[in-house]
Amino acid sequence: MDNEKIFWALYRANTEKEVSEVLKRYDFIQNPENWKFYGGQDSNYAVVENQQASPIPALIEKITNSIDAILMRACIERGVDPRSEEAPRSIEEAVNLFFPENKDWDLHPQRRKQAERLQILADGPKFDTALTVYDNGEGQAPEDFPKTFLSLLRGNKNDIRFVQGKYNMGGSGAIVFCGKQRYQLVGSKRFDGDGRFGFTLIRRHPLTPEEENKRKSTWYEYLVIDSRIPSFLCEALDLNLHNRKFETGTVLKLYSYDLPAGSRSVISRDLNRSINEYLFNPALPVFTIDRPERYPDDRNLERELYGLKRQLEDDNRKYVEHSFSENDHDPDIGFIKVTCYVFKPRMDGRNVKETRATIRREFFKNDMSVLFSVNGQVHGHYTSEFITRSLQFNLLKDYLLIHVDCTRLRTEFRNELFMASRDRLKQGDESRSLRRKLADLLKASRLKEINKQRKSAITVDSDDAEEVVRNLARNFPLQEELTRLIQQTFQLDKQQKGKRPENVPQQPKEQEKHPEFNPERYPSIFEIDAKSRSKDGFPLVKLPLNGERAIKFSTDVEDQYFDRVEDHGELDLDLIDHVQNDITINNPDGLSTVLGVVKSSPHNGSIRVRVKATKEVSVGDEIKIRASLSSPDRKLEQIFMVKISDPEKTPGKLKEKHQPDARLGLPRLVMVYKDPDKERQTWEKLEGVGIPMDHETVVYLQEEENSLSDVYINMDSSCFLKHRAKLHNQESLSVANNRYISLVYFHTLFLYTITKKHKYGVVKESGDEGSSDGENVPVTEYISNLFQSYYAQFLLNFEGKDLIETLDS
Repeated sequence: MDNEKIFWALYRANTEKEVSEVLKRYDFIQNPENWKFYGGQDSNYAVVENQQASPIPALIEKITNSIDAILMRACIERGVDPRSEEAPRSIEEAVNLFFPENKDWDLHPQRRKQAERLQILADGPKFDTALTVYDNGEGQAPEDFPKTFLSLLRGNKNDIRFVQGKYNMGGSGAIVFCGKQRYQLVGSKRFDGDGRFGFTLIRRHPLTPEEENKRKSTWYEYLVIDSRIPSFLCEALDLNLHNRKFETGTVLKLYSYDLPAGSRSVISRDLNRSINEYLFNPALPVFTIDRPERYPDDRNLERELYGLKRQLEDDNRKYVEHSFSENDHDPDIGFIKVTCYVFKPRMDGRNVKETRATIRREFFKNDMSVLFSVNGQVHGHYTSEFITRSLQFNLLKDYLLIHVDCTRLRTEFRNELFMASRDRLKQGDESRSLRRKLADLLKASRLKEINKQRKSAITVDSDDAEEVVRNLARNFPLQEELTRLIQQTFQLDKQQKGKRPENVPQQPKEQEKHPEFNPERYPSIFEIDAKSRSKDGFPLVKLPLNGERAIKFSTDVEDQYFDRVEDHGELDLDLIDHVQNDITINNPDGLSTVLGVVKSSPHNGSIRVRVKATKEVSVGDEIKIRASLSSPDRKLEQIFMVKISDPEKTPGKLKEKHQPDARLGLPRLVMVYKDPDKERQTWEKLEGVGIPMDHETVVYLQEEENSLSDVYINMDSSCFLKHRAKLHNQESLSVANNRYISLVYFHTLFLYTITKKHKYGVVKESGDEGSSDGENVPVTEYISNLFQSYYAQFLLNFEGKDLIETLDS
């Protein structure tokens, strides 16, 4: 048989329909003897089908396999057995060893050159796309296909520490998104082999009528000719790759790939963004390439990508206003690094809505606000629900991206945290534990201050509005049942006239002015801030047995020192000795045995470290620690003592009993106006912290501690301006003003209260017809959108009697 002709016929096909026509043309292929079970077993259907839940994470597995192949090739070319002790122990170590020029990949020409070794190319009709994945990695000989590309659950990379592959399933996850027939072409040539290029076609077996009556499910199979993987001799193949011919490595073609909405257009733009999001920090850059025949009017069909982390740090902080990290070492969980990126509420030349739309398009394409990654690949995520529910930083909901690096979690914990498909978290004890840990960590971080700053920026003295609320509450004709309903969520206003409710923030005090901080790229100063000294003269920190203490170090290094991509530094804390009852204790696991440690990234010349005693220490223990801040020339060191003191007293039950009710009173009413005014709230002030306000907006709601805290009513909404334009005297204008405020305020109150009481959730359906996916929408956002969508106009223009008359007529 002419294997080469068969390969070219399959490779030049761009849709599953065209592949089926090729199989019909070579009718001998339909012989069952030319197809073998994928993975060597006929019960492979469940393994293949039960993997990634969506096509993008499945495609990511193909990319990470290609990265693994390139790293493996580099290792073998150096004469090192990838499974030996001489091989790198991590992906980062491998990249630095095998690609010493990797620091230049941040430069466009060098990154582009390296990206040519791993390409994703699009072919076929615009909305029936075939994706080709090429890598110049180690490749495989034809006879090795069954134990590599075509194997399942063999764990053939389990003992190679510098690759991502682990379960030997990732190569099959994308097959289920290859049209209805599940066609996937695999071609490969070993980089050090005999020059033979092997190929096969994977498909879902088409059941015959007899098989349908006997079997519950079908199976996956691959093509063989004469009982072997078909192959042919070649030096180079012109596979229409970018800027090169195929010589060695691997090429995969995924026919009629089911790309999700938002990724179906130019792949170098739309798919590129999704890949960037799932590959937060890939080991190697990737090329995404579309074809001029698909999009003749698009001038930029070729883009290299290098992960969302680098995109966030590019463009001279074009999008990001604040970024920082928290490093936590928990003896039960392991080490996690949490990096937060807080986006600007407004970018130059754009309003809040335009800015928010741009940020969502560039960084939240897949609605992932919290990313959990291992070796740079995202393994699971939370939506913005975590920010509003667990952190309760509502103002940051659309402006906060959190990355959690789980690479150094304890192996047992990590295995229980992620599904084997590496696209979602398991719903178990470990997942709940990590969620609590993450929430506690970030509530005590700089996010708290950033959220507070944004909220204080829109705080105004609202005595007039408070008086309006009190009058509304006193005079609104509530039935007893409605009153009880409100009291279940709010405390009705029982305060004396003129007294500020507890939930109204005080005017922010004028900030103390500090000398301007001029950071350096590398540190030259590192000093601990400690008031006490030990008997040996070391700085001393007293740590209560059940408490926590923050230790601060002064430095002159820039805030991004721990988190920047290139030349980043580290702060290490090492245990020197642990003395208990005058006896030195041996702690083989180091500092984590005696202290839980959270290290924050530098901020304005200060590095904060929070320490907490573990169960292994007792009152009176003395712990000597060396803190080392890395620098290109030398390590800057500080040695200090931590002494465990008596536990802090906790409030008794009697004291707790008299604490005030955590529920808020009636929400604060804030009237917002378009025209600038120092004495009142304006659109401009709200937009300064990312709250959209324009003529279409009627009301904006703010939550705090799971209760409605603020109701911002737009006094210059278009619906109210149109209503007011019909009135001609001051008395009717005043009545209309009060009516508008009362209708919006109390309808908001009741909609919110009833929705919360009955624990309703709001889901916004996706744009895909027949899709069950949707986005959870906060109740506050739902109510704001409801008023914007003609509800306020209806309330203003129809009295109850008018409705009755309309029905009677």
